[in-house]
Amino acid sequence: MLNPDIAALAEEMAAWRRDIHQHPELAFDEHRTSAKVAGLLRAWGLEVHEGFGETTAVIAVLRGNLGAGRSLGLRADMDALPMDEQTGVDYRSVHEHVFHGCGHDGHTAILLGAAKYLATHRDFAGTVNFIFQPAEETLAGGLALMRAGLFERFPCDEIYALHNNNCIALGQVGVRVGAILSACDWFRIHITGVGTHSAMPHKGVDPIVAGAALVQSLQSVVSRNVDPLDVAVLSVCQFHAGTAINVIPGTAQLEGTLRTLSPTARQVALDGLQRVCDGIAATHGCGVRFEHLQSSPATVNAPEQTDVVRQAAAAVLGADQVIDCPPLMASEDFAYMLQQRPGAYFFLGHNGLTCHHPGFDFDDDTLSTGVALFVEIVRQRLG
Repeated sequence: MLNPDIAALAEEMAAWRRDIHQHPELAFDEHRTSAKVAGLLRAWGLEVHEGFGETTAVIAVLRGNLGAGRSLGLRADMDALPMDEQTGVDYRSVHEHVFHGCGHDGHTAILLGAAKYLATHRDFAGTVNFIFQPAEETLAGGLALMRAGLFERFPCDEIYALHNNNCIALGQVGVRVGAILSACDWFRIHITGVGTHSAMPHKGVDPIVAGAALVQSLQSVVSRNVDPLDVAVLSVCQFHAGTAINVIPGTAQLEGTLRTLSPTARQVALDGLQRVCDGIAATHGCGVRFEHLQSSPATVNAPEQTDVVRQAAAAVLGADQVIDCPPLMASEDFAYMLQQRPGAYFFLGHNGLTCHHPGFDFDDDTLSTGVALFVEIVRQRLG
């Protein structure tokens, strides 16, 4: 049974969440959201820092009444997705092609709820740093905060974050030691041929044919190069070529992602990508340039902090509601924080559609549970 003081926050948290949902903002443009978050935190007496790292981040510091102790970081992401909403709710997005389709509105409301509760229940020793992070969807916000020296400015001995997950039943928590989310590498492949009239293909070098062969060949990178006991997912998600129905274009461009759980699989797959590109170039007599756009590491949970999450979840929900979940091949820039400090990332069971679906809406029934989990982590580590 939830702490009644936490349960009493449910209606207020739902109102915050729905307001943020109605006014979504994209990566590094979360100005309204940040201002709302900062205003609420200040009203509760927390020490608030806006614009850290020249971003829209908000960091709030809360010190316990029982003296010095360990420092904890609790993190939530604030940004929305560049997609249109199809929920039909009365608080749907007021911005075309911007939508909280991943639940960051809910994560923000949960961390706000934890801050409000702990601001009036400071019976702990140490410090809690509430980290409201921008730009998770682009995998750039966490890295920006690390480069700006987040943990030097706001020391954290360990750090925690959660994410809704409809693969976990409502009322359950999923966590695991080691990689819980994959590394992600974004890539772009430029193909340069020779354009010509569609009636005279022999006069040119067709980049579309080369690109089609490349899409097919890239599938062998995982199936025939990566150890089958390891995991990798390679997806070509965009293929751009041509502007006219009767002209073979001179160029084509492919874009996609590589996701892996281990450094070995990542390097094998990246080497395979380059090798296949070189082979297609030689086979088709065209230019093929592989461009590695961006990468983020796997999200790796430390054993001690994973046990903390398990114990906190067992205290809040019951031991039978804590599952050792398999990793997901999605990615998270919280991974950068876990590279610098031990911590744990965990899943909060959720009803409804999966994230990034146009009909997704965060389940307000999970808000109080999320707060209770964060509060219990603080109690166990600082109480």
